[in-house]
Amino acid sequence: MSSWTRWHGPAMARLWGFCWLIVGFWRAALACPTSCKCSASRIWCSDPSPGIVAFPRLEPSTADPENITEIYIANQKRLEIINEDDVEAYAGLKNLNFTRNKLTILSRKHFRHLDLSELILVGNPFRCSCDIMWIKTLQETKPSLETQDLYCLDENSKNISLANLQIPNCGLPSANLAAPNLTVEEGKSITLSCSVAGDPVPNLYWDVGNLVSKHMNETSYTQGSLRITNISSDDSGKQISCVAENLVGEDQDSVNLTVHFAPTITFLESPTSDHHWCIPFTVKGNPKPALQWFYNGAILNESKYICTKIHVTNHTEYHGCLQLDNPTHMNNGDYKLVAKNEYGKDEKQISAHFMGWPGIDDGANPNYPDVIYEDYGTAANDIGDTTNRSNEIPSTDVADKTGREHLSVYAVVVIASVVGFCLLVMLFLLKLARHSKFGMKGFVLFHKIPLDG
Repeated sequence: MSSWTRWHGPAMARLWGFCWLIVGFWRAALACPTSCKCSASRIWCSDPSPGIVAFPRLEPSTADPENITEIYIANQKRLEIINEDDVEAYAGLKNLNFTRNKLTILSRKHFRHLDLSELILVGNPFRCSCDIMWIKTLQETKPSLETQDLYCLDENSKNISLANLQIPNCGLPSANLAAPNLTVEEGKSITLSCSVAGDPVPNLYWDVGNLVSKHMNETSYTQGSLRITNISSDDSGKQISCVAENLVGEDQDSVNLTVHFAPTITFLESPTSDHHWCIPFTVKGNPKPALQWFYNGAILNESKYICTKIHVTNHTEYHGCLQLDNPTHMNNGDYKLVAKNEYGKDEKQISAHFMGWPGIDDGANPNYPDVIYEDYGTAANDIGDTTNRSNEIPSTDVADKTGREHLSVYAVVVIASVVGFCLLVMLFLLKLARHSKFGMKGFVLFHKIPLDG
């Protein structure tokens, strides 16, 4: 029994982890190309004999290429080119090392989907052409490439330093997005126009991210347009980019979309108690909606004892609560929230019960007072103005009433304590008299005193 217990818990978890690690290495080894060694996260091919003639690929049925973070290829005299789809499966690749191979050309299209931390290209006989100018551009921005002495061979097989390479008609492209005012009302449509330039002539495409609204684009040579119809409020704040790309690199021009729409109260719940009582809510709207609370049909003016608090803001969505400080049965009732901006309004209502009425079994009194905070002189405030105004003075009537209730409670407690203490003293004296060694029976309060001498 003790051995069974010993092999459960952390020990068993470590054993299973070790087993899965062995299985991972075994699967990677099965999928590993000849002349290479593989692990669950690494591929290295450094043996020149027999060597490899193509970029190493893992068999999808026996290994997961997305887990590979490092590939090291060196001394491969027959590796002259890498195809575009060779690297596509290695989405998690971070370090790529091509040292002393026979690469003569290397296109940036193969690696543009990767977030590489390191790219080593030393010792390859690149041909001086526009196809490798992207490496020079990358060398100017990547620290790992700055320390490498990279060369290419010109038409006369002369070594030219890549840092000094100049290729006519070979440069970075440019993108120019001619956008109108990208502040638009929900449900409307808008058209964006973009132009690109460069030599070689770049391709133009749109990067719209996770745009929800229906959209379509048209491209003709160096001009393009993007039509967005029936714009959704969910797309407010999203970025739209026009991208120009050629052999040397890419450029993009971006704009942010702002959508105006009427407020919507997406969440309103009964109060919860934490440090303070809170009626939680969520409101969406752009521009920022003004919030106004109503209590039993009358305007609820805010103060430092009852105020709106916004805890989280997510562009056009606001999460907060109506905070109440020590509410009593006098605060029970119906609370309605109204959110309003220039495009419309929304309202929702909940019933709140904080405390039972005195003398009633924790039940709500159906006859709520009409106005509780009638002396709190503040107006409806914008959703951004939610700070406490500590210099305001609360209603005198409410404060006096609360003080009287507290004094009544204290008086009852004091009287009950005094009566209880007196009873305890009487019981103690009676018990002491009953056991007196002088034989007194009971407790004698008075002695008869003779009137005659």
